[in-house]
Amino acid sequence: MGVNTVTEKTEKTAKEERAVNSDACPLYHKCGGCQLQNMTYPRQLQWKQNRVEKLLGKFHKVSPILGMKNPYHYRNKVQAAFGADRKGKIISGVYQSSTHRIVPVSSCMTEDKKADEIIVTIRNLMPGFKLQPYDEATGRGFLRHVLVKRGFSSGQIMVVLVAGTPVFPSKNNFVKALLKKHPEITTILLNVNNHYTSLVLGENEKVLYGPGTIEDTLCGCVFRISAKSFYQINPVQTEVLYGKAMELAQLTGKETVIDAYCGIGTIGLIASRQAGRVIGVEVNKDAVRDAIVNAKRNKIQNAYFTCADAGEFMLEMAREKETADVVFMDPPRAGSDETFLSSLVTLAPKKIVYISCNPETQERDLLYLTKCGYRVEAIQPVDMFPHTNHVETCVLMSRVKK
Repeated sequence: MGVNTVTEKTEKTAKEERAVNSDACPLYHKCGGCQLQNMTYPRQLQWKQNRVEKLLGKFHKVSPILGMKNPYHYRNKVQAAFGADRKGKIISGVYQSSTHRIVPVSSCMTEDKKADEIIVTIRNLMPGFKLQPYDEATGRGFLRHVLVKRGFSSGQIMVVLVAGTPVFPSKNNFVKALLKKHPEITTILLNVNNHYTSLVLGENEKVLYGPGTIEDTLCGCVFRISAKSFYQINPVQTEVLYGKAMELAQLTGKETVIDAYCGIGTIGLIASRQAGRVIGVEVNKDAVRDAIVNAKRNKIQNAYFTCADAGEFMLEMAREKETADVVFMDPPRAGSDETFLSSLVTLAPKKIVYISCNPETQERDLLYLTKCGYRVEAIQPVDMFPHTNHVETCVLMSRVKK
């Protein structure tokens, strides 16, 4: 649901506030990444609250949305595309919505300030090292993207140079020059992506400086983050979201918990401190490897991670007469498919904590689960991405005793 689908009253209010919203980004109309920049932040929260109530209010009363005290510069992961303008000048920024046209950006109101500074430095260093941006049409040039990840708690910074070719002239000198400008960088990688694709990262990468990974602390657990790891982009609100998920689950220390779509183990490891045992299931083998490392790093011995399809894994548990007390699920924007949901119903956990980044697909999934013996007990929206039309929701469901 985009801004153009809000009610007439909301549209009128948004238009009225556009003139007084002095914090609006000057690139708002060109970029398209922050769809709600025309609204003041309190109005954005009300818009998101209304959206969740409209979609999910039929299942249960929706709690007031949890917003940010400072809804700016919250993104700990920043990626910039590189190209050239009509005069041949190197530019970097974001792709305009639904296009491959680069909108030049030097600073963004939602991105980490230090990450933006590093990207500008790389852009300024390129001419001196005779490095050209990669041209998808011709296959010529070097740099396609720069990805910067920063641990807000640790302060560690990863820089990933995504190139169209592994040939990197003056590589060592370039790295030295970048580190001289930004000694706070803790690791630098070269990732090679020479395919015509919308994916940023390619398969091959090489560490140019440092350990190749960074660490960050979330809800008291330390997590290793690699270039390809999925790690929540807004750590401040992630702690709010996961804290609410644990609160709703009401773990007592005896439960068997499944963390479906576990990624690098964030939810599962946080839950392990309050559960009997945790089983994390994830199809991405790199993420599972990171999750195992993270469990060891935190000296957690009651969490186990396996590379498998979560639906098939739960069916196998049911066949073996094994049970789970709580299932945490945090699927992608497309939500869960019916195969996964039917497996979940077959396993029949006492509680389901469903974290979603898309209330529209969550509505569909909740309709299925409520028809199959579950009842919604709580709905908590959280504003993970201020100034965008995205909203996260945490829903608690319990199995209806028959």
